[in-house]
Amino acid sequence: MPERAEAGRQGLTLVYTGDGKGKTTAALGLALRAVGRGQRVGIWQFIKSPQRTYGEQLALKKLGVEVRPLGVGFTWTKTPEEHRTALAEAWMVVKERVMSGEYDVAILDEINNALAITSFPIDDVLPRAEVLSLIEQRPKHTHLVLTGRNALPEVMERADLVSRIEPVKHYYDAGVSAVKGIEF
Repeated sequence: MPERAEAGRQGLTLVYTGDGKGKTTAALGLALRAVGRGQRVGIWQFIKSPQRTYGEQLALKKLGVEVRPLGVGFTWTKTPEEHRTALAEAWMVVKERVMSGEYDVAILDEINNALAITSFPIDDVLPRAEVLSLIEQRPKHTHLVLTGRNALPEVMERADLVSRIEPVKHYYDAGVSAVKGIEF
């Protein structure tokens, strides 16, 4: 029998932000821990595209975790309108899934990146006020995890935990490109 979140316990809001590598990895570690405890986990990725396959998708699918890439890739790889359409659709899915009450842990991967977009209008397709409302109004038992660079001050103010991951040294600087099993 799953060890659902403790009855009456308030879910936490956790934010992983900063310029260093490891924000999504930290959230995935929480997902793994929660699954190990029989909790229901949902992961929705705001930037990653369903056209690509990521290692975390492959592993978590085997564990019965819903992982949905809802984006179209890096912001410089598609037109602003393609990103706007994808983000609007992603937000509709995420609001419905998080508010369903089905999840003990809901991970909004790279939502901070999406909220911080300045190269095209974002607030009409991913409204900041609605994201803040979701943080405050989600089902009481649901832990909410928001990842990505440039977390908004208002998001961090509402969080129970904020971890800023900063780079000290990175193999990219030595010319090593993305590594299978490490980045994807």
